[in-house]
Amino acid sequence: MEPFLALVGPTASGKTGAALRIAEALGAEILSVDSMLVYRGMDVGTAKPTASERGRVPHHLVDLVEPSQPFSVAAFQAAARRAAEDVRRRGKTPLLVGGSGLYFRAVVDDLEFPGTEAGVRGTLEGEATAIGPDRMHRRLAELDPVAASKIEPGNVRRTVRALEVAAITGRTFSSFAAAWERYGPERVRAAGVRFATQDLAARVDARVQEMLAAGWVSEVEVLVARGLGGWLTASQAIGYAELARHLAGELTLEDAVQQTVKRTRTLARRQMAWFRRDPRIRWFDVGVDGALEAKDRIAAYLEGP
Repeated sequence: MEPFLALVGPTASGKTGAALRIAEALGAEILSVDSMLVYRGMDVGTAKPTASERGRVPHHLVDLVEPSQPFSVAAFQAAARRAAEDVRRRGKTPLLVGGSGLYFRAVVDDLEFPGTEAGVRGTLEGEATAIGPDRMHRRLAELDPVAASKIEPGNVRRTVRALEVAAITGRTFSSFAAAWERYGPERVRAAGVRFATQDLAARVDARVQEMLAAGWVSEVEVLVARGLGGWLTASQAIGYAELARHLAGELTLEDAVQQTVKRTRTLARRQMAWFRRDPRIRWFDVGVDGALEAKDRIAAYLEGP
């Protein structure tokens, strides 16, 4: 199978605009690897490609589910593989574009994502409450010392998850992690966009203001009316959570914006830390103008020799 092509990088880096031109140059279709673009109705605050942009180049893995629906990386992996197969069947090239490192690797690598069972999870959470986190962690250490060594004793959520996986699969939690250490160079040809810290910070600030001008508050107002506060993942999305608190009278708009900018900058740092671990990514340094300025160099690299 031909390797995937990919354009990755932090939020606010200008990947969307650059990807359109790169995809047109390469005859590719775009597969979004973004954990928030899967939700319908969350458009402004996720910088979702517009209808016009999707008309220029077909986009896949966008608007898959309602934000009230649970959605997992395993579900994304299955959808992505179907989409990639369909693109290839039609003689086109899939171009992965996004900033979610987990979703990126879920597509290009053989990662396994064990499911969950509410009954087992509930029982373990009850036991953790009854006997305390330290005893739960010791139980994990007896069962799976490798996993226990990587989980803080006080982290009940991760301890419970490791025990849940063992209970429902019959395999240790750590056995699923082995694939994370393998980076198959033949699987993907990836370009990454990289910024000086001050340039990326400036782009984050500017993008938040652009989203507000594009009607982000009104979008959140509609979602709140539909029940945003009760949606586990969507309600915590950057900016959506803060603007919902503003609409509830808990934050001024200025405070909501400041918190959104702060969380977005933190997200960008985490995204870069994730991608830096992947030796397959070739980095392109760009300035404040973003990925668009490097589109020709990136396209030439992705096209290969």
